[in-house]
Amino acid sequence: MGNYSEGHICQCLSRLAIARRNAVVTISGDRQKTGEQFVEEVLCLARGLLELDLRAGDIVAISAFNSDLYLEWLLAIAFVGGIAAPLNYRWSVEEARLAMLVVKPIMLVTDESCQRWYSKLQNNDIPSLRWHVSLNFPSSDFMKTWNVLTTETLKKYSMRPLPLNYCWAHEGVVIICFTSGTTGRPKGITLSHTALIIQSLAKIAIVGYSENDVYLHTAPLCHIGGLSSAMAMLMVGGSHVIIPKFEPKSALKAVERYRVTSLITVPTIMADIISLIRQKETWKGKETVNKILNGGGGLSIELIKDATTFFPRAKLFSAYGMTEACSSLTFMTLYDPTMETSSQHLQKVANTRYTSVHQSQGVCVGKPAPHVELKICVDGSSHVGRILTRGPHVMLRHWGQIPEKASDSSNESWLDTGDVGSIDEYGNLWLIGRVNGQIKSGGENVYPEEMEAILLQHPGVIGIVIVGIPDARLTEMVIACIQLRENWYWSDKSFKHSSENKGLVLSSEILRHYCREKNLTGFKIPKTFILWRKPFPATTTGKVKRDQVRREVMSHLQFLPSSL
Repeated sequence: MGNYSEGHICQCLSRLAIARRNAVVTISGDRQKTGEQFVEEVLCLARGLLELDLRAGDIVAISAFNSDLYLEWLLAIAFVGGIAAPLNYRWSVEEARLAMLVVKPIMLVTDESCQRWYSKLQNNDIPSLRWHVSLNFPSSDFMKTWNVLTTETLKKYSMRPLPLNYCWAHEGVVIICFTSGTTGRPKGITLSHTALIIQSLAKIAIVGYSENDVYLHTAPLCHIGGLSSAMAMLMVGGSHVIIPKFEPKSALKAVERYRVTSLITVPTIMADIISLIRQKETWKGKETVNKILNGGGGLSIELIKDATTFFPRAKLFSAYGMTEACSSLTFMTLYDPTMETSSQHLQKVANTRYTSVHQSQGVCVGKPAPHVELKICVDGSSHVGRILTRGPHVMLRHWGQIPEKASDSSNESWLDTGDVGSIDEYGNLWLIGRVNGQIKSGGENVYPEEMEAILLQHPGVIGIVIVGIPDARLTEMVIACIQLRENWYWSDKSFKHSSENKGLVLSSEILRHYCREKNLTGFKIPKTFILWRKPFPATTTGKVKRDQVRREVMSHLQFLPSSL
């Protein structure tokens, strides 16, 4: 059982069953469910899991496209005291196998997105697995080969009503979220009910979610950003519009059809949405969307301007966070349409209204949420150092890690984010870079994000990635990979020649001069600029794969020094 004064993510079910009894709370494909129907489905599934003898602390791995059934599974697992371990359906079978070997699930729930795994998995590959379950309706051959249960079969086990008496796993663990599995064995981040609830309350308070919201799921539920925002919407009783995965056409169609009011983005998603809206003759979403929360990396100044143009009624927020902190640590309002008239807004956009976000001291990511403590661990007299955080939002530990005994160390209870930055006199956090992403050049530490923020302010630059490559004299040489804005072109001629040309021209010399004008310290100015003619490699959340860019630069630089 448990102490019902403690937090539990299934506490949202009472509100949904009563206050949202007849209101549609999930729309997924051709299925629509009211609050009462959704809660009944969760409880039926929970009863089916109990009939299988699933116990508190048992782990259920789930990998699937987004759907209402996915949400039901997450809540049903938590209801019986189980622990959900969402896996990324984009993973290879080997990445999925490694993740499951880490957490040892007794059940694997999948849909058509990862049936390819089964052709390579052998029955004894994951010794802990006792059941395979299909989220929806698999083919008969698939069911015969793997003896697969279905969600509907489990719900039919439930012949008796189940009271709202949920259970807890040990230490209140509810979710194991994985960090990227592309660089070795995935790490499972152990998160509690309390962490998810406190994160949801922060989003509700800052973004302003309410039961009147129609929320479009654009992020996968296997990622903490998508999961925590979904939890916030469950808590307030809003309506969920769920598409299997993000595709610009299906997302914009859903926005217009269901009059979506809120969504979350990463820079890649925002860019794809903006690009498609430009092609539409009419765009109805500008009338309904009033909240957009961006994470997974900062929006460029150009994307911020475009977002406020195509979503003029939307309050635009950015968030900085990580899986280990159960999503968002800080929030910042980029645009609030209620604070100014349309003409004032257009005038401010025409001027450099948003350039204060990107300054020489790094990138401003706003103030911490009310429950979040931050501090900067500095060496010497510098105000810049490692960013630490503590509070109820922090992970319990990595899964499988033995809990450490209490310590008198002043930093023992703080989570090291792995980022470097500072906090200004107004309480704003400024990011400079990653500790493990710094470049050691000429004995100095260079943080790529600092230079990227400055160079992105140049009107001819639409994208940039800074990397360091081995150098006999400097240890590492700073290289800038540049993407040009449309109608700009690259010149290898001298600065004098390029500056005399009144066209939209960029060159290495022009950009070095620009860096000096922005008071960038000499050792930080890139030694070489490379014109990057293709999209930067990125993760599914839109984060640039800096190591891959670095490898491509190293393999091509000796052959093609000015263009990739």
